[in-house]
Amino acid sequence: MQDILIVNGTLVNEGRQFEADLLLRNGRIEQIGSGLTAPANAEVIDAADCLVLPGMIDDQVHFREPGFPQKADMASESRAALAGGISSIMDMPNTHPQTLSLDALQAKYDLAEGRCRTNYAFYLGASNNNLSQIQALQPGVTCGIKVFMGASTGNMLVDNPDVLQQIFANAGVLIATHCEDTPSIERNEQHAREQFGEEIPMSQHPLIRSREACMKSSALAIELAQQHDARLHVLHITTAEELNRFSDGPLSEKRITAEACVHHLYFSDADYERRGSLIKCNPAIKTAADREAILRAVMDNRIDVIGTDHAPHTLQEKDNHYFNAPAGLPLVQDALPSLFEHVHNGKMSVETLVQKTSHSVAECFAVQERGYLREGYWGDVVIMDTNNPYEVKREQVLAKVGWSPFEGETFRSRVITTLVNGQIAYHKGHFPDQVCGQRLAFQA
Repeated sequence: MQDILIVNGTLVNEGRQFEADLLLRNGRIEQIGSGLTAPANAEVIDAADCLVLPGMIDDQVHFREPGFPQKADMASESRAALAGGISSIMDMPNTHPQTLSLDALQAKYDLAEGRCRTNYAFYLGASNNNLSQIQALQPGVTCGIKVFMGASTGNMLVDNPDVLQQIFANAGVLIATHCEDTPSIERNEQHAREQFGEEIPMSQHPLIRSREACMKSSALAIELAQQHDARLHVLHITTAEELNRFSDGPLSEKRITAEACVHHLYFSDADYERRGSLIKCNPAIKTAADREAILRAVMDNRIDVIGTDHAPHTLQEKDNHYFNAPAGLPLVQDALPSLFEHVHNGKMSVETLVQKTSHSVAECFAVQERGYLREGYWGDVVIMDTNNPYEVKREQVLAKVGWSPFEGETFRSRVITTLVNGQIAYHKGHFPDQVCGQRLAFQA
């Protein structure tokens, strides 16, 4: 591994900004200080007028491997993630085959080795039929157990009350939930069909995947977690009402945490007219008032983590009427730049941004030696130029599906460099040949 010295940057770490140099050796941060001297043969990166951050740890992506090569794979999507300032990812289990067994979980780790350019971990999925696999799961093997408490593909919807009780009673690791109440959604679908037939406008999506469906399901998840003292992480909060269920206390004292996603922080239901199915996702993007409430909850610590829920589908799939257009968006490439818009707009501090995308993710999931700029930690580092605008254009999209919901948007900040395990993994649009990603380690 080549030694790297980052000089003249402004570090953002653990609640403060300060000018310092950063020396990376043997994959780790060896020294942080002023006026550091480069070792012989070290590469020097001048970060003048830029911010130096710990790499984003994305707690929710769908890289679609195995099973959906037309949409994505670990190699293609991890390249896109690097361009968005993401150095580590946690991938979801709704692949083909689904990750419902310990053998399938290990098979995904084998697929990622030597191909995934970011660091990686994988969720074990829950179903109505794999309780024995959940009970056999040992801490440290996975980032968590993913429970779809709402509509999902295949047999990954867990709607058996007895099974849900057993999952929450027996899980030895974090439970991450997708919370939407399926019966509520089905009733809303029937009502929409009666009104519109099969030509349902995309603007009906947040009414079909309604706030009531989200609220009912997340309330159940929280009730189960409290009943069994389970470690619960509620993914992609979309309503103002749900926020009242989460504490604003220190993360270290929480057993129940919450995540917001970049698209729910950026878009609102006013964007369906312009973006249509390209912003159809589950749970649905809701009102501008919900978006503003979620942003406030990020700042006051009711929301603990920000992720992407990167979930690509092809344009051909998306170009369908409401019921045939799948839900999900490719988002990793513009993750940090889109979040920095809230910093530019005075809605979020850069210290909070780093807290929610790096520090808190590492603490929430007990990730070892990552998520901070600390001597001895792995060298996952991002250099951001906050005065370097770019327009999102389709021809520059790196996700395999080749499109972005942000097309036409101009972001005022740009990722210049992403380092993974002390090595340059992305720099000004270029990707070195070596694959730097490693399997994430978790404290047992």
